[in-house]
This record gives sequence, C-alpha cells and structure tokens, in this order.
Amino acid sequence: MDLIYRAVEPDELCMELFAHFDRYQEVTRCWRKENGEWVIKPVVFTEQWGEKEYQHLVLDLQNTLKNGGVVFGVFADGQLKGFSEVTAEPLGPVKEYLELSSLHVSYDFRRHGAGKKLLLLAADWAREKGAEKLYISAHSSVESQAFYRAVGCVDAVYPDAAHVEKEPCDCQLEYRL
Repeated sequence: MDLIYRAVEPDELCMELFAHFDRYQEVTRCWRKENGEWVIKPVVFTEQWGEKEYQHLVLDLQNTLKNGGVVFGVFADGQLKGFSEVTAEPLGPVKEYLELSSLHVSYDFRRHGAGKKLLLLAADWAREKGAEKLYISAHSSVESQAFYRAVGCVDAVYPDAAHVEKEPCDCQLEYRL
C-alpha cells in the first residue's frame, strides 16, 4: 500500500476528500472525573459520522487553513485515511499551547501507527510556530484515551474553560513539544 503523509491544501477540502473516510466508533466505556479522580464508567453509544458531520468538518478545516493553521493527512493509494488539524490561535495563560483540534483515523485504517505519525507532524508544526505544547480536548472513550496516553499526553496543566464548557465529558490534555 502506498502511504503518503502531507499537508492538505485548501482546494482539496471538500466533501469528496472524505468519500473513503469512515469515522466510526463503538464506545462502551469512558473516563469521567469524580471527586477529583479519573474513573471508568459504562457509557455506551455508537459514533458514526454522516453527511451533516462531514459538511461541518469541511467548513471547520477550511476555516483553520484560512486562519493560518494546518491540516495534515495520510493518504493510502490516494484516499484520505486520517487527518490532524492544528489551529494557529495560541491558548493558555502565557500562550504556550497551540490546539490539536482534530485527530481522526478512518475505522478501516486504525492500529497501524497513522494516528501517532499525524500527531507527530502536528507537534513538529506547532513547535516551529513557537508553541511549547499541544492542547487537546479529547474524546473520553477508553480507547481514545489509551492512544493519547501511549503517545505521551498528560492532563492539561491549564484546562481551557471554553473547551471544558463546550465538551464537559472530554479529557483536557497536553502534549509537551
């Protein structure tokens, strides 16, 4: 299989780019903070993106590029199978963070190292822009958190209030560059 990791260009960001991308996840357990401690709770649902979610995603990614951020993709035989997105707006009390606002790998392409490589590309880009850390408001599923912890993410020192309010069940993480 021919794999190519590269920045996605603005003119590529359209619905057709996601024609072979499957954002699917069966969730059965999630991390929740109770009394200041992380615990695993039974939380059962299926996440399956449809046309509405992809339309919103395309607009979000276009906006990120328009505002100076970056989107990296992994392409297998010309088809997008994973992407990471870093916004250009600094976060944190001393603007030490850039946000890794998306990191997704197609269901049929997981567990092959693509997520880690996409995170490392995002980290390199953020470091070049002067950031000290990536900020990640991450899905709390056991599987998602296992990935982020395995690549070196830790609880964010300075959780961003806007992210906590928008996604109260997410885990607020950071990746030191």
